[in-house]
Amino acid sequence: MLITELLAVLSISAATGLRLALPLLLIGLLSGDSLWSNVPILAQIPQTVLAGVLVVWSLLELVVSKDRLSRRALQSVELFFSPFVGTIAGIAIARFVGIDQGWLITLSGLVSGLIALVIQLVQVGWLYRLNSPPIWAIFVEDFLCVCLVLFAFDAPTEGGLIALLLLWIALRASTTWRRWRKSRHSWKQRP
Repeated sequence: MLITELLAVLSISAATGLRLALPLLLIGLLSGDSLWSNVPILAQIPQTVLAGVLVVWSLLELVVSKDRLSRRALQSVELFFSPFVGTIAGIAIARFVGIDQGWLITLSGLVSGLIALVIQLVQVGWLYRLNSPPIWAIFVEDFLCVCLVLFAFDAPTEGGLIALLLLWIALRASTTWRRWRKSRHSWKQRP
């Protein structure tokens, strides 16, 4: 059924919104013997080089994200790359789950890239709004990222529903920030 495949794409897009290299690394490891052969762009890179780069970047994501100043630099880089990585991961999962229409694969990639960008934008917003999220929240992000990748392969319905919940939270957070900014702006204009 097509809904299940689209939920798998939503799941991986939310995972790439939380972290970038970790989902790509897990896609390669979970896809079997072919590794990254179904992943656009990454299939052209030698597998040993790609695995090394993804492992190092994943370790950076997991370790550096715990330090406040390093997290800001990492988040800025990830914000720039998140739509591209989200698109690549979305197309890879669409191919893996058996979506065979070209226009649907392209649409899945575009939607996946946009969702990854939105979730990454909300993370950057929380980072600058709260100055630094609590350390337990960062560990929850790491755990949720891994779970969403696993759900994309094994339980796409659950992963897709979690992704939709994360998207809803992201939209709620953005409206809350807008209200906060308007109230702060109107307070500054009072004599």
